[in-house]
Amino acid sequence: MTGAEKHAPAAHSTLDALWVLYDRVLRVTPDTVDDPGRDRFLLSKGHGPMAYYAVLAARGFFDQALLPGFGAYDSPLGHHPDRLLVPGAEIGSGSLGHGLPLAVGTVLGLRAQGLTDPRVWVLIGDAELDEGSNHEAIAHAGPAGLEQLHTLVIDNASATHGWPGGIASRFASAGWDAVTVDGRDHEALHQAFTTPHPGKPLAVVARVEPKN
Repeated sequence: MTGAEKHAPAAHSTLDALWVLYDRVLRVTPDTVDDPGRDRFLLSKGHGPMAYYAVLAARGFFDQALLPGFGAYDSPLGHHPDRLLVPGAEIGSGSLGHGLPLAVGTVLGLRAQGLTDPRVWVLIGDAELDEGSNHEAIAHAGPAGLEQLHTLVIDNASATHGWPGGIASRFASAGWDAVTVDGRDHEALHQAFTTPHPGKPLAVVARVEPKN
């Protein structure tokens, strides 16, 4: 897939974590994309969707033959994912700082419907933590005990501000369970993704090579 080379690092950085999630963790398939009891995955880091599209295609959400047309004017696979065009996509994204607040709202909406089993995952980039909307979501989710909420932070050292003590400490200080792992180690990712966190949301910080 070509046409968005400037965002290639955003895609490369997410590939391993996305594969482990869709292959071994998320309870959603092409046959259950409309099931109210499915897990939800929200890609907030939507400006680099190439890896996301590749994983969705590999898992059967749409025909892999669509991949070479990525970014073409008549392709459903745009430079930012569109939930109305991409089977399996829960949100349209790419404007940074929206995914985590949307995930918090999704959990609250599920709770309001009495659906406490579906898990909600959101993938954000470390640079997104420069956006204030994320900090409001983090501050709310911990004290609210949103156990269904899981945040995957891909850390490729592209944030402008950073956080004293590291990204995981930001979440932990707000009452989250938080762990930092090698973002290329599939077993470490799987273990982190499946760590019990009763009564708390979970943040997994996946460190990958710095963005060039």
